[in-house]
Amino acid sequence: MEPLAAVPGAQAIARAARLLRLVTAAGAEGASLQELARGADLSRSTAHRLLSALRAEGLVDRDGESTRWMPGPELFLMGSVAAARYDVTALARDVVRSLAVKTEESAFLSVRRADETVCLLREEGSFPIRSFVLSEGVRFPLGVASAGLAILAFLPDHDVDGYLERHPDLESAWGRAHGMRPLRARLAETKERGYAVNPGLIVEGSWGLGAAVFDRSGRPEWALSLTGVEFRFGPDRMAELGRTLLAHAHQLSARIATARR
Repeated sequence: MEPLAAVPGAQAIARAARLLRLVTAAGAEGASLQELARGADLSRSTAHRLLSALRAEGLVDRDGESTRWMPGPELFLMGSVAAARYDVTALARDVVRSLAVKTEESAFLSVRRADETVCLLREEGSFPIRSFVLSEGVRFPLGVASAGLAILAFLPDHDVDGYLERHPDLESAWGRAHGMRPLRARLAETKERGYAVNPGLIVEGSWGLGAAVFDRSGRPEWALSLTGVEFRFGPDRMAELGRTLLAHAHQLSARIATARR
């Protein structure tokens, strides 16, 4: 196979794809040119040129008043077609809703995409104080939020090693708790416990639990997670939340395994 770097135009495609991911991750409010250029590590002029080309194809749009960039209509059409193969939200929606109802916390379904997780579904719990760290379209590197920590923990050891080698910047980007040694310790704890715990490592006071959801071959490709305020995640209640979360993750894994191929 020809190396990607040797394919004509591959760099421009990779940069455009990175911008598309950043635009969709920004959600309904969109993102400014400065934010997108910084996130993609591009100059403002290069980012604007690529975004303008994507806009001409309908893949992104630009709000006339705020000038912020947002997903375009062609992304919706493409996503609708791709959903027939990749989307499990139809299988998961009632499971996520049940998880939110039984725990009273906000519940989520995230999917693994390469070295990141992307939130696909959010269901609000009934408890009036909520955490808003996660919503549909938000991305996190594996090993950072509870969903990505749960997925990474149950990948084969060589995949975990490869991921950590590719991302030596996790500590500088996300704090000392994401350095190699503390992250490996949390991965081991997650495998032993069965679910991941994020004790306010992204936003102080906002805790999360995550459990991997497996495909037919036994690979962790999705995760269910819960988020809420710290005082709701005391030791006794956390054990109960963990059991409920694992039961729902097992239910969804079994549903995916028996779904029509």
